[in-house]
Amino acid sequence: MGIAGGGTDVSPYSDLYGGAILNVTVNLFAYATIRPLENGKIRFVHVNEQITEEFDATASLPLEGDLVLQKGIYNSIVKRYNQGVPLSFELTTSMDVPSGSGLGASSTLVVAILGAFTEWLKLPLGKYDLAHYAYEIERQDIKMAGGKQDQYAATFGGVNFMEFLENDQVIVNPLRISEDTLQEWAMSTVLFYTNRQRQSARIIEEQAENVKKQNRESLEAMHNVKREAFRMKNSLLRDELWELGKALNTSWVNKKKMAKHISNEFIDNIYETAMANGALGGKISGAGGGGFMFFYCPGTSRYAVANALTGLQTGKVHPFEFSEKGLTAWTVKE
Repeated sequence: MGIAGGGTDVSPYSDLYGGAILNVTVNLFAYATIRPLENGKIRFVHVNEQITEEFDATASLPLEGDLVLQKGIYNSIVKRYNQGVPLSFELTTSMDVPSGSGLGASSTLVVAILGAFTEWLKLPLGKYDLAHYAYEIERQDIKMAGGKQDQYAATFGGVNFMEFLENDQVIVNPLRISEDTLQEWAMSTVLFYTNRQRQSARIIEEQAENVKKQNRESLEAMHNVKREAFRMKNSLLRDELWELGKALNTSWVNKKKMAKHISNEFIDNIYETAMANGALGGKISGAGGGGFMFFYCPGTSRYAVANALTGLQTGKVHPFEFSEKGLTAWTVKE
């Protein structure tokens, strides 16, 4: 969940002005299992969409059709780490949330798959290396529009304040938040799935274009969103959750100015319903346009907010807990 600063990790803004993101991971996971084969075949199985594809083991697979992420990762692994020699295996993947949810599902899946390959092939990749490698595959090899925060959040896990600088420099600062504050924060947060998947590419491309054209309103909104990320970080470190809630609302007002498709009447209605029933602030998770939204609801107001959002019959409240775990990989002993 990107709490604050979303969009400032996207080039060219991060290259020109530096980006800042406050992010926390939750117990919704992506899974990848590799089973080596000896039949000269490559088999991909994606459980969520019930897709199975099989190929002859070659050094490069065409980036077309379904499961482009899986193919792109395989191509890069073989080229960079296996001297162009094909691999034969079955890769099974699944996710706890759908693609286009705004919770970084695609990037988390890439990190999970890379984690499985790293475990299998004993690749020399530390956390920073793996997160940046996931970014390169998504953004440069497969040409998927987006920022950098999701790959680092999925790899590191926990509550992190991330800084994105020129020349692809990234600094991940884990925050030491008291257990009481984390528990109260989770208990005061309502996660709501809008039942609408969104295509983030158009929104992200519009944000990038606004920076290139020096669109004054959009650029100032990005600066404000970045400032709110620092404000929310300080609120968390001081155990001031009330201030975090208020900052969420300020950040949302500014985020909507970054690109015109971030919000719409449907999303605004959900947001206004939550605020009218006790939420102090909230935002849409990810680039915008749909997916998940979350709200900070002080005291016991989470119950009224959850009931009101359920009453809209446009989505559902999704249970979750904050998680300290990032990427975890292991080998099954047979």
